[in-house]
Amino acid sequence: MGSFTADPFDVVVVGGGSGGYATALRAAQLGLEVALIEKGELGGTCLHQGCIPTKALLHVAEVADQAREGAAIGVRGTVDGIDMAAVRGFREATVGRLHKGLQGLVGGARRITRVAGEGRLVDGRTVEVGGVRYTGANLVLATGSVARTLPGVEIGGRVLTSAEALELDEVPGRVVIIGGSVIGVEFASLWRSFGAEVTVVEAAARLVPAEDPAISQQLGRAFRRRRIAVRTGVSVTAVEQREDGAAVVLGNGEKLEADHVLVAVGRAPFTDGLGLAEAGIDTDQGWVRTDRSLATGVPGVYAVGDLVRGPQLAHRGFAHGIFVAERIAGLDPEPVDDLGVPRVTYGDPEIVSVGLTEPQAVEEFGAAETAEYDLGGNGRSQILRAAGMVKLVRRPGGAIVGVHMIGARLGEQSGEAALIVKAGLTPEYLSGLLHAHPTQNEALGEAALALAGKPLHGHA
Repeated sequence: MGSFTADPFDVVVVGGGSGGYATALRAAQLGLEVALIEKGELGGTCLHQGCIPTKALLHVAEVADQAREGAAIGVRGTVDGIDMAAVRGFREATVGRLHKGLQGLVGGARRITRVAGEGRLVDGRTVEVGGVRYTGANLVLATGSVARTLPGVEIGGRVLTSAEALELDEVPGRVVIIGGSVIGVEFASLWRSFGAEVTVVEAAARLVPAEDPAISQQLGRAFRRRRIAVRTGVSVTAVEQREDGAAVVLGNGEKLEADHVLVAVGRAPFTDGLGLAEAGIDTDQGWVRTDRSLATGVPGVYAVGDLVRGPQLAHRGFAHGIFVAERIAGLDPEPVDDLGVPRVTYGDPEIVSVGLTEPQAVEEFGAAETAEYDLGGNGRSQILRAAGMVKLVRRPGGAIVGVHMIGARLGEQSGEAALIVKAGLTPEYLSGLLHAHPTQNEALGEAALALAGKPLHGHA
């Protein structure tokens, strides 16, 4: 049976996650006719199995911790346990509201045609879905990423990725998390708040190895205070699974028993069955090769979001999608610079980083100037009973090139951190900017004062 070819479009987008739907919405705003192909639900991993549901769980964890600690500030209460059925309801209701809103946005866009199904490239202009071919003057690949696994470790039963972990209907008594980067750290935090015994295993020498070393050190201290066990600099040689539990065997011979094991070793670009090679699109270890304009080697074909090597973050996908849509429409947008993308690791404590770490700045400029401000001197942080710090990194005598923060709720400060790096502000300029008192936002100003050589609530 032959294929049917639909009327041509200006843009065909494969994938309806953060990068894909952002591309479609912006392109439609600019008057382009768009086909948006998605085999699952609009919003992709971020909305349904990633950013939103995990942060909903982390909010539950924060409320539980506040209830337990209330007596210390005069509020008497107890936590009788975590009702996972009710937690699931809260999580699903949150996702559902956002999903409904997104469906309304896309459905209300007159120039977007929704196509349900799995797309495969026929060539650099055509995607086939269920026997129907959709052609476009431009093609945007936005199929996102999937959880990486470990060789020889089978996912299922007691061994989970983050997707299966979200669906647990009970709080594990003991859990071992393989991977101490963003996903592993976030689940470690929420499960510990839920009452589980948690051990994190990280092959690198420190937790969150992509962060500034000072942040890793602070996180390690925070986890010790929370009685989250950490094994760094050690590999996993085997995962043994039984009906009633599992065990993780480490390279040093140690065996860690658990009710569940979470494999959190990152995410890989999802291109299976997409037909990239047949369409002449090059990849590099799974990532789609693009230039700064996100164009592949095939004219008119672009890739956005997690398919492109770099930070795997929804807001980067949004920015990619907007950029590509505007470029296709003939505008002259500024390419997305990964250096200016804010990164937030949620939990207790939260981590925020933008730009270069101190070692990266030293490598690039030969030297770096830094200042650290301890949140012990911040009034709002003291009210929140929150420990942490803010670290600024500047090129010698010049602009701030890195902002790194750790502490309670500091994710809300990521906007100013991104602005500082993007605008190339100096500590002298930033120290003249007024920050309201008492806020945690003041910590950025205090760190700038210190780096400018005129600390107020810190030592010179």
